[in-house]
Amino acid sequence: MNQFLNELKKKRKFAIRLGKLAEEQAHYTIRPEIVKKLCNGSLAFSDLTETDFCLEVEQKGVDMKIGLDISSLAYKRQVEQIILISGDSDFVSAAKLARREGIDFVLDPLGAPIKPDLFEHIDGLRTCNQAYTQNTTAKGLSVSPEDKANADNTH
Repeated sequence: MNQFLNELKKKRKFAIRLGKLAEEQAHYTIRPEIVKKLCNGSLAFSDLTETDFCLEVEQKGVDMKIGLDISSLAYKRQVEQIILISGDSDFVSAAKLARREGIDFVLDPLGAPIKPDLFEHIDGLRTCNQAYTQNTTAKGLSVSPEDKANADNTH
């Protein structure tokens, strides 16, 4: 993954924003299916194993960095189009601002479902892989013929 990110960083007109892992807030939790078994008595606490737990670590700060980048690029009119690879509804305000400033705002959620409030504030939906496009369409999101064609041509 590091090699992939390092290669992306070298691309012209391309920016990567990585957050910081909040290690001090990292903790283990019992997997939800295991909690159900504990509650219904089909599993005893003494029978728990390492695989019954998962590490929870959150990334902090990346949404704010991206939002500031979008705002700065839009206000300075440094770009005509922004393609955001995310499906996070936290970007509704940034997408809305960019569009108000005349920026073509395209979203690539990598096949993940997006909330209607985010879909309302984008100019296009694109994906880098046809398999993701088919997955997205199957989940009920409308993809315009133009965006579908763009997605098909971006492999």
